[in-house]
Amino acid sequence: MLESGHAYVIAGREEDVGAVLDLLRERGLETEANPDLYIRHYGQFGIDDARMLRERAALRALGTQRVFVVSVDSIQADAQNALLKTLEEPPGGALFFILHPAPDTLLPTVRSRVQILSLPQHVVHKPAVDAVSFLKATPAKRLDMLKPLLEKDEDDPVKPGGHGAGRRDFGEILAFLSALEKQLKTSTSGLHAVYRARRYITDRGALVKPLLEQVALLI
Repeated sequence: MLESGHAYVIAGREEDVGAVLDLLRERGLETEANPDLYIRHYGQFGIDDARMLRERAALRALGTQRVFVVSVDSIQADAQNALLKTLEEPPGGALFFILHPAPDTLLPTVRSRVQILSLPQHVVHKPAVDAVSFLKATPAKRLDMLKPLLEKDEDDPVKPGGHGAGRRDFGEILAFLSALEKQLKTSTSGLHAVYRARRYITDRGALVKPLLEQVALLI
């Protein structure tokens, strides 16, 4: 059930958007052919996406309220900072629902401006790599288990400016690192490797494979 608020972050992915729409319908919102309802998925949400979202949020609603349901696989730090004011004081009373695979990896300044909303357990995404099995495996086996996270989507189109074309699923990577951190108890070097990977892995030009391999070898 939704509490009183204007910005929510939900642990979920693109396939969970339907569950959010169910919640909105329960609240009395029309989700079919509603010009005030904006639904969008982003692989890697960047600063330009944040600016565009801010501009859309500033537009006047045709009805009573604009509602944004946005799913992201990952969101860059500069994009998070660009959304702070919008999330804290949405223009025109806009309502935001942001689905992210690992909300605990978002900046504290973002988390302090939103409410964390949980979806029913049956819609929770099952990670590609199980953190518990990963920890029990040998280092060599762990490196092999990383392969699904390192694969690229060859059908991913090139965006203007040359972005895209074989991007990795950063949503899966962040969800895996978040689950791994929750399982680690006493491994200081392992926790440091996970923290380092989570912090830098979505940066432009980040060396994804070495960061994940370091995690596999140090935990």
